[in-house]
Amino acid sequence: MSQNQRRIIPIYTSNGSAEAFLVFPHLFNRNGEWIGWVTAKREVYSVMGAYVGYLSDDPRIIRRRAEDEFKPRLQPPQQPAKITLPASIPLAPLMSDLPLNLVDVLLEQPERLHTLDSGELRQDMD
Repeated sequence: MSQNQRRIIPIYTSNGSAEAFLVFPHLFNRNGEWIGWVTAKREVYSVMGAYVGYLSDDPRIIRRRAEDEFKPRLQPPQQPAKITLPASIPLAPLMSDLPLNLVDVLLEQPERLHTLDSGELRQDMD
């Protein structure tokens, strides 16, 4: 099955905008660039293998405010090709407010999900 035939699932922010897209297991930004991946347990990791949060049922990427920063890094899967996003995206479902101990990562901490060639934690290109 080609990548264009695979199901593209929009990942929303709490304010209803689609800021990421899931073609399991890979996550992509609005430009179709790879920014992370999702495990079978719905845990979200960056392209560098750092834990970011988890995928809720809404679907949003959520993280605890006092998250354990010491979760082990995982080996990222092979980098996928850039995807072409659909011309229209379904409206976001109605989302409940998050409790104060949770953060909407795409809305409040989008820097946690960046492309391989950007982000403050990227490896030096030397």
